[in-house]
Parts: sequence; structure tokens; C-alpha cells
Amino acid sequence: MVVGARRRRQFSLVLKVVTLNVNGIRSAARKGLFRWLAAQKADVVCLQEIKAQEADLEAAQFSIRGYERQLHPARKKGYAGVALYSRGKPASVVKGFGVREFDDEGRFLEANFGNLSVISLYLPSGSAGPHRQASKFRFLDGFFHHLDKLKRSGREVILCGDWNIAHKEIDLKNWRSNQKNSGFLPEERAWMDELFGEARFVDAFREVDPRPEQYTWWSNRGQAWAKNVGWRIDYQIATPGAAKKAQRESIYLKRRFSDHAPLTIDYAL
Repeated sequence: MVVGARRRRQFSLVLKVVTLNVNGIRSAARKGLFRWLAAQKADVVCLQEIKAQEADLEAAQFSIRGYERQLHPARKKGYAGVALYSRGKPASVVKGFGVREFDDEGRFLEANFGNLSVISLYLPSGSAGPHRQASKFRFLDGFFHHLDKLKRSGREVILCGDWNIAHKEIDLKNWRSNQKNSGFLPEERAWMDELFGEARFVDAFREVDPRPEQYTWWSNRGQAWAKNVGWRIDYQIATPGAAKKAQRESIYLKRRFSDHAPLTIDYAL
């Protein structure tokens, strides 16, 4: 018995985290998302752009047996919003990061488990026009300050979600023609440089997978999915201590629940 106990202690506990922009949680549910999630046996699931209020999600089809669910919907119906499912009940939950413009849009949901915080995050898209790009830049400015606060907390943090920015040329197919488009603007990429530089956060996916053409979003135009003309804009970004524990990653492509693909990372925590 003692030998067996020693052998068990040689193995690390694995934290499995899934993130997905569902582009409407009700639509994704009809496409089989929750059956797939139940089969994954993840520890934490982060969803973005749920486009629903709590009252819309009372049916059993929006739950995962054995999981706690947290929601931060947008005030505006049918818009934005984030969700987080977890096997264990969080010690505490934080909705919003203190900037009313974006807290009203339901873009930040933090669940705390011991010394670990997992966050479901949905950055604004600037593709609808200059007014939305200006809003996106305001988000980046305000959120960078909050990232510093998270870092100073001393906790390990995993930020999961749709960041609506491709960081490097390797992260989108047609990078040359997109340098003046939202999502690959020099200012946005410079912000990501600071995130991974001065702020000392880490792109956990790139810790284990340096390959090109690893995309998580495809436009609905021009057969982008069929031709794999995609962008990697969905991330799990972590503090160094958590990021170095990343072991395995996967982008699920066999079925489509939205215009994004689920990103899963296992951490030896």
C-alpha cells in the first residue's frame, strides 16, 4: 500500500481548461456543444459572446452535470456576455474589472480557486467601424491597468477568451493584406507585445505549440473555413508560473459549434 501511494504521488494533477467563443450560446447548444463539453471532462470551461441573459438559460440543456455555472451577461439583450463552468464551486467570483463601459457589456468574469484565478474574457471587436475601434482601444488602455493589479495579487492567473487580436504574422493566414484591419493593427500588436513583455504574461498555447496555421476563427466569407484561411485570436494567457505548467493543447476542428473553435490546454497544476 505504501509503494502504491508513492507511485501515485509521482503524477501531477492536471487542470484541463477549455475556452470557446460560442457566438450565441443557444445556437451553439443546438449544434451539440453541451454534449461535447460533457464528454471533455474539463475542470473549467470559459465561454464568450453568449448573447443571453440568465433567464434565457434556465433549461437543463444549458447546464453540464456536476458543474457550477457563473454568468456575466451584457445589459443589452442578445449581445456579448461571458460564462464560466467549473467542477468545483469557486471561492469567490468577480464580474467586471471596474470600467463601467465594458462591465455593462459583460466582458470579464473571474473565478477564484485557492491560489488560482481563471477568467473568461471577451475583448471588443473594432471591425464594425471607427467608433468600435475607439472603444476597443479604450478597453486595451483600461484593461492593461487591471492586468497589473492581477499580477500584483500574487495569484496564478489564466485568462481565457476571444482577444480579437492576432499577435504575430504566424497567427493569421493573410497577414500582409490585414495590416490595416482591426485585429492586426500595429497598435493592437504592440499592446500584445507589452502584455507578453513588460506585463510578463505568457501565451500558454505557444509554450507547447510553435506551429503555423493553428487558427481558432474563420470568416464566414469566401470559403475561409474550407481553405483554412483563419486567425488565431482565442487565447489562454497566463502568469509565468501557470504557463510553464502547460503540457498539451488542442484546437477542436471535427465539429463546428460557432465560427470559432474550442481551444483546450492541460496544465500540470
